[in-house]
Amino acid sequence: MSSTACTHPAVATPSVSRLDPTLVFTVAFTVTAWASSFPAIRAGLAGFGPSEMAALRFALAGTPAALFLIATRAKLPERADIWRFLVGGVIFIAGYALLLNFGQRVVPAGPAAFIINTNPIMTAVLAMLILGERFSLTAWLGTTLSFAGIGVIALGKGLDVEIGLSVLLILGAAFCNAITTVVQKPLFARYKPLHVAAWNQAIGGFVLLPFLPAAIAQAQVAPALSFWSVVYLAAVPSLIAYGTWAITLSRLPAARAANFQYCVPPMATLMGFLWLGEVPTLFGIVGGAMALAGVVVVNLKR
Repeated sequence: MSSTACTHPAVATPSVSRLDPTLVFTVAFTVTAWASSFPAIRAGLAGFGPSEMAALRFALAGTPAALFLIATRAKLPERADIWRFLVGGVIFIAGYALLLNFGQRVVPAGPAAFIINTNPIMTAVLAMLILGERFSLTAWLGTTLSFAGIGVIALGKGLDVEIGLSVLLILGAAFCNAITTVVQKPLFARYKPLHVAAWNQAIGGFVLLPFLPAAIAQAQVAPALSFWSVVYLAAVPSLIAYGTWAITLSRLPAARAANFQYCVPPMATLMGFLWLGEVPTLFGIVGGAMALAGVVVVNLKR
């Protein structure tokens, strides 16, 4: 699960001029964990409904996140910042999880990761509209290339109504990520990154509580692979990876750190093949390459 929205700081970080073993570990772990979330979601959906899986995942992640906030005596959100934290919990955690889960009922792990990775483009567009940042002709060309790639992925799946809706749902999840990046970026001048991430998960888990009773009922009959996939989603791509990403951002400028996320879609495709036997199609490979290339083009001079 790509998570740029949770942990972009608003202040510059020092550049790293030599190999940092801690940074090597945190980058490698974060990329691997987020890539693994896409096949894990597909595996979890074999035993859970999309809403129920989201609820169980963030009940398991949100509870220790809340305990972490208490144990570390985290600063309470200031009144003017409450809405920004709510955006993180409601839109990024709950909205993102629901849209991605519903979309991945049909879309395989690899293509879903490529579609989600268009969120930097959406963030750039929002920054242009809201923050007045410039968006060049090259950036628009990259945007066109990326979304054309998503069209190729959909075409390779048949372009029926179900595929089209599923692709739109995953694009909606990417948009949730982009919105949160823009809205929460100012928080990192006043709050610790780990605390922002923990607040997001705790609030998101609370919002998803209405689906938890059904999730508990489904857990009692779900296949073992599905159940443990949800536990894995809660522990590794959520709790731990949000922490390693925060450490990465504390040691690298945000834009430079974000570049490592370009490794997520190819790795998710490989994991989907090894874990679930999802063989990438020619359309999926070509479309994914176009989508990724478009994101790179948009961010060339950012």
